[in-house]
Amino acid sequence: MTPPTSRTWSKRGHTPLIRVRGRSRGRVSVAALCCYRPGARSRLIYRYILHDPHGGHTKSGRRSFSWTDYRDLLRVVHHQLGAPFVLVWDNLNTHRAAGLRDFVAEQDWITVFQLPSYAPDLNPVEGIWSALRRSRQANTAFTDPDHLLRALRQGLRQIQYRSGLIDGCLAATGLTLTTSRPEIQ
Repeated sequence: MTPPTSRTWSKRGHTPLIRVRGRSRGRVSVAALCCYRPGARSRLIYRYILHDPHGGHTKSGRRSFSWTDYRDLLRVVHHQLGAPFVLVWDNLNTHRAAGLRDFVAEQDWITVFQLPSYAPDLNPVEGIWSALRRSRQANTAFTDPDHLLRALRQGLRQIQYRSGLIDGCLAATGLTLTTSRPEIQ
């Protein structure tokens, strides 16, 4: 758990060092969706996985979200929103997994558009991660995975209540809710 740094200082000519005790003893994976609807408050829905500190893997044997974890997240989003939705995804390999593609094809309440490769500037969730790193995680050396998880939940909860910040993440992409969305292959 290398601490992200935002600002620090030291004497002129001396490079500042951040000392962290021990090695990483755990891993946390987070997936989030920014939800927008014209005339409604923007929402952030997220899920996290705390990995086994000894092996770092989940039940599925992966060191990150599996396609079944994303499938379950999409079901939760559909339940919370209570309406069909359009999903705009980056090119993470798990997003393109055969099982997830089959699941999405079977559902009439999901429409998926893929972002072009190497286009994080078009993904509003990247703005959420940036805001989170600059606020709750900046200049913090986490003592254990639970400490990281507490800070992560507090930071994401604060962002959830700031719909203006979530709107700003969409505005930063240059995309709008009224733009016609051509399907990207």
